[in-house]
Amino acid sequence: MRVPNVLADLRARIAVIEGVSVRHGVLPFGIDEVDRHLPGGGIASGALHEVAGSPDLADDASATIFLTGMLARLDGPVIWCLTWRDLFAPALHLVGLHPDRVIHVEAGSDTQVLLAMEESLRHAGIAGVVGEVGKYSTTASKRLQLAAESSGVTAFVFRRASKVEQGAEGTAAVTRWRVRAAPSLPLGIPSLGRPRWQVDLERVRGGEPRTWLMEGCDAQGRIALPAALVDRPAAQEAHHIAA
Repeated sequence: MRVPNVLADLRARIAVIEGVSVRHGVLPFGIDEVDRHLPGGGIASGALHEVAGSPDLADDASATIFLTGMLARLDGPVIWCLTWRDLFAPALHLVGLHPDRVIHVEAGSDTQVLLAMEESLRHAGIAGVVGEVGKYSTTASKRLQLAAESSGVTAFVFRRASKVEQGAEGTAAVTRWRVRAAPSLPLGIPSLGRPRWQVDLERVRGGEPRTWLMEGCDAQGRIALPAALVDRPAAQEAHHIAA
């Protein structure tokens, strides 16, 4: 048995012991430093996850692309539920999510978005269901988690313009992520470098919070760690990000 298979099996066993369901598999980021920190070795499929930006427009855009990159690497159609349709389709396409794969549900209110999400999650074979809401209750999160577990479809609650304190309430989500824009690497020439983000894993069931400095999605929705940080010890990396 190859070493990667042994590690994947061990991660799955640990996740079961810690009460984290990975029966529908996981979507790995493809970055060992991130994947080994997540129970099961990636984003759990058939589960609820939260992604948040901040009131800053650049952070909201970064969080949108971070979420889109995950959806781009899943097979099948994506149902995106929102109060009004304001997604910029070309930006989604640039990170691998073609507009033809996205079904928009313009629900008009947070309550209707949550109802549309729950109904959409009942249909297996969908790549993922996204719901943009300002806030939602613990009870609503439990309903979404149960629906995702039943169908095997991955659910994402996207909290745009979310302040840090808005993520303090209880939730059934397996993970909660917050994404903020960070300065790109200076190129030394008049040009734009690859986008960088500060990605905070604020909550993970069966694990500990963590922060990474990441490079934004490429055309296939894949993120990366900056080359200068790949071999950096964890303590040095944390100091670098804090600085």
